[in-house]
Amino acid sequence: MKIVVMGAGAVGCYYGGLLARAGHAVTLVGRPQHVEAMRRDGLFMETQSFQAHVPVQASSEASAVEGAHLVLCCVKSTDTEGAGTSMAPYLGADTLVLSLQNGVDNAERLQALLPCTVAPAVVYVATEMAGPGHVRHHGRGELVLGPSAASQKLVDLFAEAGVPVQISDNVVGALWAKLILNCAYNALSAITQLPYGQLVQGEGVEAVMRDVVQECLAVAQAEGVVVPGDLWEAVQRIARTMPAQLSSTAQDLARHKRSEIDYLNGHIVRRGAARGIPTPVNRVLHALVRLLESR
Repeated sequence: MKIVVMGAGAVGCYYGGLLARAGHAVTLVGRPQHVEAMRRDGLFMETQSFQAHVPVQASSEASAVEGAHLVLCCVKSTDTEGAGTSMAPYLGADTLVLSLQNGVDNAERLQALLPCTVAPAVVYVATEMAGPGHVRHHGRGELVLGPSAASQKLVDLFAEAGVPVQISDNVVGALWAKLILNCAYNALSAITQLPYGQLVQGEGVEAVMRDVVQECLAVAQAEGVVVPGDLWEAVQRIARTMPAQLSSTAQDLARHKRSEIDYLNGHIVRRGAARGIPTPVNRVLHALVRLLESR
């Protein structure tokens, strides 16, 4: 299968690298410095189970998606429209685009721009780019997908690559569950530059995180979204399963890059305002991260 990863950052390189290692023709579309390194040496994957240079194709041009059977869109939520617009001329109706992105509305935003089917995926993985063409895996790696005609094929495809996939009848709720986890952790990790395991031990942090979760659940309920599972248990599990992980927002701020905070806590603030639901804790966290970005 010809697979293209649009956005060869930490998430895109991890999943693209695993699929390439399983024998698929994978092209990673990313920034020039990463593309140059991968063309020269392959993608260096440093995971919990193996370390290897994985041969991949690499490009810095969106035209690389032409002829792909599957596109994994892994760009930041801030770049969704740009990625969709740049890919649109090269995609046919028979391509499937999977949105492996933070936030709850990226698949809809892509679908408005693309001539093919776009499906959301919920991503639970701890990764980082440790250097040009070098992805480091800290933990987990499962995906949640919605039911579709291609569901079983995708389950089999990812299983060959060692990626667990769950099919959920409530993928919208699963997206919101992931959003709430991000709202609880990302801003606090970014502001403090602390990994999850250390962050949760801070005085008063648990109470703040509980407030964040309650605000998010109130907004979700007003939006008609049924969020599955015990969210507070899921929040606690993140610190246990990814104790050394810095949030993607923390990584962005450390690299002086714009973060996705507008699509995380900022999304809760906007939807809360639209529904008449106060979200003061999410509002403060969103404002603080935007202030740090402005530096």
